[in-house]
This record gives sequence, C-alpha cells and structure tokens, in this order.
Amino acid sequence: MRYRLTFVAGLALGYVLGTRAGRERYEQLKKSVREVAQNPAVRNTVESAAQQGRDVAGKAFHSVSERVGDRMPDSVAERVRSLRERGQGDTEDDWGTSNT
Repeated sequence: MRYRLTFVAGLALGYVLGTRAGRERYEQLKKSVREVAQNPAVRNTVESAAQQGRDVAGKAFHSVSERVGDRMPDSVAERVRSLRERGQGDTEDDWGTSNT
C-alpha cells in the first residue's frame, strides 16, 4: 500500500511539474488536493493509520527488547518511547485532528 501511495504521489507531482496547461490547471489541482486533505473520511483514515503505526511500533519494541534485552541501543529505545507518548492524549497533530 505504501508503494502504491508513493507511486500515485510521484505521478501527481510529475504531472504538476511537467504540465503545460499553465497556472489555471495547477490551481485546480491544488484546490482538489486541499479538498481531499480536508475530507473528514481522509483525515480519520490518516489518524487511524498513524495510531496503528504507533501501536505496531510499541509491540515491535516490546518483542525485540524481550529478545535483545539490555543490548537495545538507547537511541532506538528513546525514539520508540517518544513515538508512543506522542500518540497519547488529546493533543492535535499536524492535520488539526486529535491523536486518539
């Protein structure tokens, strides 16, 4: 799924950069992207995907730390902890949605 999304984003960027339709078409595309980004369904999907990623990172950290023990580098442990803490609470993220 990540590769498909990356491909579509690259395709859109290539079209925008390579288009000869001019500023008007660029403004239409920009408006469409803004509408999609502000769609509640899209925002909820992004929010749930981010939360799921944080949950998976936490589970992976626990399973790896059980096997590795104290050999886990502090930088990795701190990064995972910060990601897990960032996902808790009712603070807003960059999209203006709550991190629940």
